[in-house]
Amino acid sequence: MNSFKDLMLADHRRCDVFFASAEQAAAAQEWDRAKASFCAFQRAMEQHFSAEEQVLFPAFEHATGMTMGPTQVMRDEHVQMNQLMAAAQQSLGVRDGEDFSGNTETLLIMMQQHNMKEEQVLYPMCDAHLSDQAASLLAQLSAQIGTAPALQA
Repeated sequence: MNSFKDLMLADHRRCDVFFASAEQAAAAQEWDRAKASFCAFQRAMEQHFSAEEQVLFPAFEHATGMTMGPTQVMRDEHVQMNQLMAAAQQSLGVRDGEDFSGNTETLLIMMQQHNMKEEQVLYPMCDAHLSDQAASLLAQLSAQIGTAPALQA
């Protein structure tokens, strides 16, 4: 991957696979598989958020001077998604498929909107403003998001 957009878009898709697996398992009331898949999804999302918040966003803010712009919006949305993930995890713990489905439906809509903003606006801005340090930053991001465990089927 030689652009921030390509790398991070691929990671969005990786997270989506875990999410879909958890939803499918919960719909089939395969609670152990749903919990395992959702835990893998949460770990992948934590790694993704961490990579953005610790590596990409600070570099972008330093290069552009924009600290209250798109990166702050993304951080705020990360908080909201973490809250929805916690609620969904709690629903799985008590095997409440209806509550889990409600939380994940809201989470899915939020993730789709969030990802679109990043993929269409923020990541292209990062590609434009961070080209001189892209190799180093891409290596750091890859190391941080590349450690998620493979999905156990």
